[in-house]
Amino acid sequence: MSEPSPKYTPRPMSNTTTYALGGVAVVVIALVVLLVMRWSNDEADVRNDGYGMVRNPAVVSVLSPDGSVQLGRVDAANTVDIYEDPLCPACGVLESVYGQEIAQKVDEGALAVRYRFVNFLDSRSKSKNYSTRAVAATECVAESGSGPVYAKFHEMLFVTDQPEENKSDLTNQQLADLAREAGAGEDVVQCVASGAKVDAATANAKAALDQLNGLLDGKAATPSVYDGAARIDVNNENWVVDVTR
Repeated sequence: MSEPSPKYTPRPMSNTTTYALGGVAVVVIALVVLLVMRWSNDEADVRNDGYGMVRNPAVVSVLSPDGSVQLGRVDAANTVDIYEDPLCPACGVLESVYGQEIAQKVDEGALAVRYRFVNFLDSRSKSKNYSTRAVAATECVAESGSGPVYAKFHEMLFVTDQPEENKSDLTNQQLADLAREAGAGEDVVQCVASGAKVDAATANAKAALDQLNGLLDGKAATPSVYDGAARIDVNNENWVVDVTR
């Protein structure tokens, strides 16, 4: 079976939405539209299926002042940037299909990933602020420094426990429970449950969105993956291999 990939085409309904930012800027978000990109493994060939998530204790998570999270070994040969919204279905597809392949390359030191989170799908969550709260949760978990714990939490957010647009989301306590299940300590769990980083996450997500708009001529779309200044074509099923050569 040929492997589907996270490709998006604008549609007039829910998969293309116009957002007004600060009452001035308009961002068009194009999300997943192909039925073949649904979750089941019989519809999408998962790369390196069976490897699992990051397991090397030498892999660390580093929370930067701008809210980006770098996951990798300190001696990683290359770093890519991935822009994601926690509620974005196409981001979930990307992580579902390529997450295990990325994890293996991260464990080997061939790759590090710098996650840059945006929150333009807040309005499409039940609480109207889920994306922001989930970004805040990632900051809490990343700050602890454990790469395997962060990778597991990230997988839960985007693959196993990602809410559906316009239908559901997770409370702060549910996000905290996921952090605990991923192996985070109680200080991290309390950070997530209390929403301690929500204000910071709000500012950081806006900055990341501004940055992504700058890269994409004002039309931010997730997921977007960059190797330096070059945007990676994630329709190429071998993109992870290509960035680690």
